[in-house]
Amino acid sequence: MQLVPERPATDTIRAKMNYIVDTGIPPVRYIDWPEMADKEISPTYQEHEVAIRNGRPLRDTFRLDTHGFVFTDHHTKVKDFTSEAERKSVYDPEVEALIRKHSGASKVVVFDHTIRVGDEKVQQSTGARPPVKGVHNDYTEASAPNRLREIVGPEEAERRLKKRWAIIQVWRPIRGTVMIDPLGICDGRTIPEKGFILVQRRYKYRTGEVYHIAYNPEHVWFWFPKMERHEAMVFKVFDSDPNVATRFTAHSAFDDPNTPPNAPPRESIETRTFAFWD
Repeated sequence: MQLVPERPATDTIRAKMNYIVDTGIPPVRYIDWPEMADKEISPTYQEHEVAIRNGRPLRDTFRLDTHGFVFTDHHTKVKDFTSEAERKSVYDPEVEALIRKHSGASKVVVFDHTIRVGDEKVQQSTGARPPVKGVHNDYTEASAPNRLREIVGPEEAERRLKKRWAIIQVWRPIRGTVMIDPLGICDGRTIPEKGFILVQRRYKYRTGEVYHIAYNPEHVWFWFPKMERHEAMVFKVFDSDPNVATRFTAHSAFDDPNTPPNAPPRESIETRTFAFWD
């Protein structure tokens, strides 16, 4: 079934995505817990070459509940994204307003930021994480409400769980144009309700779960080349409403075959939020 209009060949690239392979053995990752590393059960991945369409010509057609994502201009007054104080005082309100606009939620609460940098030396010196090159969705049916309880507390969570709520993320560059390791995102309508492989992420004090996604030829991928600091991608990773077209997305960084030599490392931030409908 064709869900999006065909575009000229120049608007489509072919690149490899790392998809998880269902081995029948649930993968377990230990995060920041080196003494448990020998007990880790690593996921198995297989590369699949896929068509990835330039979403810029279609940017005004994407809807959060329909496709699972939107791409938008989003100017920010943040000067230093590494400053926790500035993120809290300046960026959090900006993100909350952005998500209210695109989701229709009555309240949005930011609860996490992750900075990712492609340069290994910068990762080691700043604690930034590398881009993730594996097709995934950040929360599962179980881990989403568990995370809600952890952040807002059991009483507030039980009240919120009685109505629609979602986890919505915002991804943007924080310095320079994204020339390498861009973020690809899959049209949520093209992800069948199968192939969601649970991967446990065990920390010392809690256990999280994410879905890694198995390959399916029905997947339709998009990316937004040469993203700038004033641009953002907003996407859902969980929605409690079973009636919306898209409750989860699949996304991943990937190697763009047209990346120029000596491209500067990608620097980006992803922000996680709870969205509530009263």
